[in-house]
Amino acid sequence: MFEIRVICDPADADRITTALGTAFATGTVRQYPTRDADRHRLYVSADHRPAPAPWPTPDEAYALAPSIVSEIGWTARTLAAAGCFTELDRDFYLRKAAVLDRIALLDEPGDHHGDATEAAVAAALYLLDRDQAQTGNPVSGSAAGYARGYVRQQYAHWAKNQ
Repeated sequence: MFEIRVICDPADADRITTALGTAFATGTVRQYPTRDADRHRLYVSADHRPAPAPWPTPDEAYALAPSIVSEIGWTARTLAAAGCFTELDRDFYLRKAAVLDRIALLDEPGDHHGDATEAAVAAALYLLDRDQAQTGNPVSGSAAGYARGYVRQQYAHWAKNQ
């Protein structure tokens, strides 16, 4: 455990506190004015976040998944029935990201930067952003750095509970 002290403009205090909470496991932030009262002093006890568990392999994550063709069909039917994106739930975005990841895995032996990979990463980042907005908790830095691993982790968890 260690102590962090930051001197900042009052307008930046919330943003800095959030960033520290994302990077470290933090305690309560103590805030005091500086001697000139123009800035704030932030004090926080912090510790390194525990090492994340390794991401599941694609084989582990998609062991219970239906075929890619079946998932594409489900995605299209669900979207057609909803009529607009605002009526879709998390399961839709998770399954869509998972099927795009699986398609990219088929494409990647030949092209690691192809359209399939770009679509898989975009869908994974959307799911990450949506999950973060829903929970109000920042997603760990390792998840943000490897969004497709996050999709595999979330899909494996979802599939086991279906």
